[in-house]
Amino acid sequence: MNAQQLVLKQRAELLGALCGGGSAEPLDCVLDLLLAWEVLIWEDYLCIRVAEKPLCSNARQLLDVVYDKGEDACSLLLAAFHQVLPEEQKDGLCFGKGCAVMEKIRPSSGTSVLLIDRPVLVRKLRDNIDEALNVLLTTGCFTIKDCDGVQLPVYTPSQQVRRLLDQVRFKGETAAKTLLQYLEQTEPTRPNPEDEEIKLSAECLIYQRKLQSSVAAQSHFLSTYGGTGRFSLDDIYMDGLLEVMNGSGETTTLGLEDVVGPVGTLNEDADTVLVSGEAGSGKSTLLQRLHLLWARKALHTDIIVLFPFSCRKLNAEHRELSLKELLFLHCCWPDRGQEEVFQFILDHPHLVLFTFDGLDEFKQGFTDEERNCCPTQKVPVPILLFNLLQGTLMKGVKKVVTSRPQAVGPSLKRYLRKEVLLKGFSPEDINCFVKKHHNDPALAKRVIESLQGNTTLLGLCHIPVFCWIVTKCHHELLGGEDGIPQTITDVYLLVLQHFFQRKSPHPQGALGKGWLEEHLDTVLRLGQLALEGLEASCYVFSGYELQRNGVTEQDVSIGFLIYCNDLSVTDCKRYEFLHITLQCFFAALYVTLNCNNDRSVIPKLFQCQYRQRSGRSHMCLGHCIDRSVEDEVESNLTEIPNLQITAQFVSGLLSQRHHNLLLHCCPAALRERKVKQVVKSLSKGMQRHFKSIPRPVEGEKKSMHAMPSFVWLIKCIYEMQNNTIAQAAMAKLEVEHLKLTYCNIGPVECTALTYVLRHLQNPIGLQLDNNSVGDTGVEQLLPCLHICHSLYLRNNNISDEGLRKLVEKGINCESFQKIALFNNKLTDACTQLIARLLKSKQNFISLRLGNNNITSQGAEQLAEGLSCNQSLQFLGLWGNKIGDRGAEALAKALKNNTSLIWFSLVDNGVGSAGACALAELIRENKTLQELWLNKNCISRDGVECLIEALKMNSTVKDVWLRGNNLSPEEEEELSKQESRLTF
Repeated sequence: MNAQQLVLKQRAELLGALCGGGSAEPLDCVLDLLLAWEVLIWEDYLCIRVAEKPLCSNARQLLDVVYDKGEDACSLLLAAFHQVLPEEQKDGLCFGKGCAVMEKIRPSSGTSVLLIDRPVLVRKLRDNIDEALNVLLTTGCFTIKDCDGVQLPVYTPSQQVRRLLDQVRFKGETAAKTLLQYLEQTEPTRPNPEDEEIKLSAECLIYQRKLQSSVAAQSHFLSTYGGTGRFSLDDIYMDGLLEVMNGSGETTTLGLEDVVGPVGTLNEDADTVLVSGEAGSGKSTLLQRLHLLWARKALHTDIIVLFPFSCRKLNAEHRELSLKELLFLHCCWPDRGQEEVFQFILDHPHLVLFTFDGLDEFKQGFTDEERNCCPTQKVPVPILLFNLLQGTLMKGVKKVVTSRPQAVGPSLKRYLRKEVLLKGFSPEDINCFVKKHHNDPALAKRVIESLQGNTTLLGLCHIPVFCWIVTKCHHELLGGEDGIPQTITDVYLLVLQHFFQRKSPHPQGALGKGWLEEHLDTVLRLGQLALEGLEASCYVFSGYELQRNGVTEQDVSIGFLIYCNDLSVTDCKRYEFLHITLQCFFAALYVTLNCNNDRSVIPKLFQCQYRQRSGRSHMCLGHCIDRSVEDEVESNLTEIPNLQITAQFVSGLLSQRHHNLLLHCCPAALRERKVKQVVKSLSKGMQRHFKSIPRPVEGEKKSMHAMPSFVWLIKCIYEMQNNTIAQAAMAKLEVEHLKLTYCNIGPVECTALTYVLRHLQNPIGLQLDNNSVGDTGVEQLLPCLHICHSLYLRNNNISDEGLRKLVEKGINCESFQKIALFNNKLTDACTQLIARLLKSKQNFISLRLGNNNITSQGAEQLAEGLSCNQSLQFLGLWGNKIGDRGAEALAKALKNNTSLIWFSLVDNGVGSAGACALAELIRENKTLQELWLNKNCISRDGVECLIEALKMNSTVKDVWLRGNNLSPEEEEELSKQESRLTF
């Protein structure tokens, strides 16, 4: 079969290889090679790689273009696939006989070299793009606008490099030769990794292969949710949204390999990378994918040996160990040459990677008080772990640690190289995950339609573990009699029902109305085990612990507990719950349904985060577990998030909507008492926050900066689904501004916030900057928009679609007057919507759309709305691409405006023509006080126009012009002519 026929026959498989992981990197790598091999010309590339189109559309276009070019082109396409795809994705694909890439004469032009050497240049520039941009900027080949366009946070480092190469080629020969010259100059100082390649001894090579085989075997199947079926990680894995924040608070999107790369480094002297995310966000699965890629040699890194650790399994290690014993006993035992292998590890720390999954599940909180620098000295495992993380032991070894954010205190953060935020699934990821999970396209379509028809459930699915649950329980979801799940508790009851249904002896597995009562004994046994484990920060259980709690083999066979594959040498079986959140859910079921626990259980559960963190403390739920003597446990941050999740589930289980389900499982009087305890605990928790609100400074609004525990209380109230409780909570909140920045607010939290905030009596400003709201979260906030006079959503991954929903609702909300959407994903498409808002609302005061992707076309559309509005006072458009044409349109629209006070066009590529148009605005407008034009391209002519205009306007107080095309001498001279100019 010739190459053209192979491309045609394997079209679906090739598309799957390019698009299956949701990342554009495989497509971009194939395009790089085809450009270098001259299969594609530049026009082909521009036609294929269209940013506005979906990834799958671009991939189809590639296959169509190459197919039309004939046999040789198809042969080279298959060769490119063979070079780019990891080994596991090549299975089942046929790449033909291959086609030799002909050696061509080196082109003389720099722009042509950029194409011929494109794959190599992408690798070379990836780690030093900042230096390259600086060279292009200082030589005048690039402007500040060009640099910022390359480094937009939405691009991964590899995408930034490709944008740089595309822009350099567009700029012409001078820019191309400048970049190539820079690379030639830096080449001698940057050692070639191939020249530095370490020659492994026979013993080390044997050990590396054994370690790779062991890690590959353990990573091949999805371990986290694998108890109900064995899923190949390749078939089910989806990249979540990964972001890293720089020192200025700006975020950059990362790929999986960037986790161990240099991008986003804040502390060059540290070795530990923290991957933080909420429970169920996919941290363990991400590490598993990283392990699998390394084991298959598909991870583009110089790591030779990788040692994976589970912190929950390290909890079970009570012996004192040396570093050598930790590596060889808990990861992989060398069959021979132990000393030689260990010496290699000590001698080459930069070629070693340690991963520690679930630091938040480690019993002991991080401390740097006890030091250990000796790799052969035996010490307790916590001391060994903490010295590895801070670099006292094995300095230079890369370490990747996963944890929930609440469990990482300031003492550990001092030793972090960078913190990577894992933010779960995007709407596109959810659809792709469902399709991957279901082979039947019709069924997948029904599940997706069901999710899209219920934004609350869709919001839950942004957290991967909930997405898995909903996908797994599709029968109950699509055919349930109790309606679509609304809360997290609803979703986990769906899981409970699903697992019991699988083991049901009834025809077709149907469960009766009393299914929970029927399985109550199993639930209580598993619940007691779960709660006891949470109290002791224990997540792995021995057979003895199961036996002590009465857990039977039949209980285990249902699937909530799975066998724990332990790397360490041990003879006893160990078990763990499918997921930590499931352990919390069973603990909550025990607290709710157990008739023997005393009255203090629920109050103590809700007060766990307020306990004094002394060195030793008694178990806060000791009386809930029927044991005569309780061991003392270390009080630390790690147990609090799990107890909070448990309290959230208790709130949900005691809601009125589950009254009938629990009716015969717990005496009515006992249930009512527990409900009152939860309500009282939530009320007390809210009062603590309200009492902490400081008195407002004179002339400022009364505001409250809510802490994460406030969000938890709100989520508990939402789980109870009780309007009376929500109303009572908000009746005591007397603030004008509620600040919830950096609180990990996603769509789930937005749903809960809306449920409670809609009961506020007076409008407030709601500040949700630097969270993960997204378009789905915006939709969840709409029911409380009428009670918001201001909405701040900076850096929240919001697109034009999210803004569309916001505007449609906001137009009809009288109180809604201010919006801030800095650093999102807005384009020119949003400006028509904003224009409509400005035309409709003559009380709108503030609009801030900085650092998005708005061009002159968008500015012209925005100008239409501005010309009809006489209320706007603050207009912020900094960091876009508005240029002279856009500035002229805006200036014309605002000439006769009678309300504008503050206007920013910082960093928008505005030149002297735009400045002259803005000078006309200054001449005519009588209210403008501040005009910000920093980081533009304005020359002396433009500034002189502004000076002439200022002579006719006494209202303007400041015009900011820092970072424009002026020499220091010109700045000094012009500032003397007009004191209101700031350079």
